[in-house]
Amino acid sequence: MPRTRPWVRIAEDLRSAIAAGQYRPGDSLPTARELMDRWGVARQTVQNAVDQLRAEGLVASRPGLGWYVADRPLVRRLARNRLARAERDAGRGAFLSDAAEGGWRAEVSVEVSQQPADDRIRILLELENDAPVVVRSRQMRADDQVVQLATSYLPASIASGTAIERPDTGTGGVYGRLEELGHRLTHFEEAVRARPPRPDEAASLGIPYGYPVLAVTRVAFSGDRPVEVNDMVMAGNRYELIYQLPAQ
Repeated sequence: MPRTRPWVRIAEDLRSAIAAGQYRPGDSLPTARELMDRWGVARQTVQNAVDQLRAEGLVASRPGLGWYVADRPLVRRLARNRLARAERDAGRGAFLSDAAEGGWRAEVSVEVSQQPADDRIRILLELENDAPVVVRSRQMRADDQVVQLATSYLPASIASGTAIERPDTGTGGVYGRLEELGHRLTHFEEAVRARPPRPDEAASLGIPYGYPVLAVTRVAFSGDRPVEVNDMVMAGNRYELIYQLPAQ
């Protein structure tokens, strides 16, 4: 059996200590020198172990203050009710539904524009070439911490000149306005993947470049017609996606 590399053993030891509560969110971890002395290894070996835990979202760093245990996910994204019509009827959009469930304060800053649809959006929305779309770019905060970036694209033929072009679309959000315009929503499709952030995303989310993010693309349908594409980027250490799936 091949020997386990030293940095893997160090990472496993720290991971177990964090899981056992020996180090809690916000607690400082041993310094590089302490770990080097404890394990009898070089600095790079310790750095490799910490880099692995950083990639897993367990460890973060403060300039000049060393390594510490990262906070647990701040936002629990519950798939079972956040897109339900009952939430819109109660005056909440999807992000506000998460806030109501989690008991944190939600803030959203919005920029709205119109532009030609690029090839990906055109295909997803089944538009003609160069068809314009209304673009809603949002930065979402939970208790003053940026946790998500989201950009929605809607056919201008539906959204232009309506409340959807306002920064504040009113109670129930964009989906409430779509249904008022006669586009009753029937279902959604979501694709989720993990990836490193782009530099501008890392800066906006306040995370190190290379820290994992969750990239979610949701398409909203009214019958067979796609009426919105929403591209979301979530800080991997601040989000937990929860799905309930029927057994039959």
